[in-house]
Amino acid sequence: QLQVVESGGGLVQPGSSLRLSCTASVTASRGSVGTMAWYRQAPGAQREFLAAITKGGATSYGDSVKGRFSISSDSAHNTIFLQMDALKPEDTAVYLCNANHIRLGRAPSTYWGQGTQVTVSS
Repeated sequence: QLQVVESGGGLVQPGSSLRLSCTASVTASRGSVGTMAWYRQAPGAQREFLAAITKGGATSYGDSVKGRFSISSDSAHNTIFLQMDALKPEDTAVYLCNANHIRLGRAPSTYWGQGTQVTVSS
């Protein structure tokens, strides 16, 4: 299993920047952490894909955040970051991280964190 923990959310003004962190830890089993990703969910809305990064550093982004958000990683510590710039009120949401648990001979399993609240308001 994996334990996934996000941090870094808060209340910021429009136009500000914020950096979120997410760390995945392997617990009570073997294996390693694979691809990790960021999503967000606003009240009453579907969960939205933001960005993902593979173990090798390849990245992908959702259309709504291309050019404003950037994903990076510290692979040695199974930690990823989401740098968010030029924040808008519509970016207000719970930001969630997930991570794939890779075990030999088994299909990857995806684990989610509890999320961190980001509120963009003046």
